[in-house]
This record gives sequence, structure tokens and C-alpha cells, in this order.
Amino acid sequence: RVEAKGAPAALGAYSQAIIANGMVYCSGQLGINPENNQFVKGEGENGDVRAQTRQAIENLQNVLKEAGSSLAKVVKVTIMLDDINDFTAVDGVYREYFLLPENAPPPARACFAVDKLPKLGLVEIECIALA
Repeated sequence: RVEAKGAPAALGAYSQAIIANGMVYCSGQLGINPENNQFVKGEGENGDVRAQTRQAIENLQNVLKEAGSSLAKVVKVTIMLDDINDFTAVDGVYREYFLLPENAPPPARACFAVDKLPKLGLVEIECIALA
């Protein structure tokens, strides 16, 4: 069981991540600031979804680090959106992290809209990485 202080505590009966058979299975992270447990806010068009995407990835980074892994070892990402029209904004932030040379090649990914996310978040991101 992985519990990172640099990511929000689980909202329910689950772990932030589990290490099994050389893999790190990370639960979904929302764009919640772990210091105040509030959604981050952004500015401008699509500012909130961009800010929440960035925070969700930062939260995942902290969970992965606690597990002895990193974004460079991520093999699969799943992104859940409150609104599929936010795809381009979310993808733009995603690229800032996963298209860095040190994180090449980018992982496999799925991205889809859902009816509602926990706490009415705009984006939730989960991943699987090598330990």
C-alpha cells in the first residue's frame, strides 16, 4: 500500500496505489491540492480544467515517487473527463509532462467522458507504472 503525503488522502475505501508484481497501480487523482483538500483554480478559458489536470498529474507524480517510480516508468494512463469538450485543454497540459524527452516514449492512454467525477471534479487521472 502506497500513501504519499504529497497527494490527497483517498476519498473512500481504497489506496492511493498498490505495488504488485513489479508494477505500481495508481488510483485516480483529482485536481485537489493536498495542502487544503480543495480543487485548484485556474485563469482564462479552460483555466480550471487545465489547473486541475496539472494538479492531478502532480499528485500522481508524488504517489509514484513514494512508490519508487516516476512518470518515466508509466506504461498506461486513463483520463476521465467531466466534459469531453475539455479534451484539447487536458491534452495540452498532459503533453507538458508526458512528452518530455526524459519521459519518452509516451505511455498508452485512454481518455473518455464520464457522467460525474467524485466531488464534481473536472478531470481524474489514473496510471499504471513499472516499480
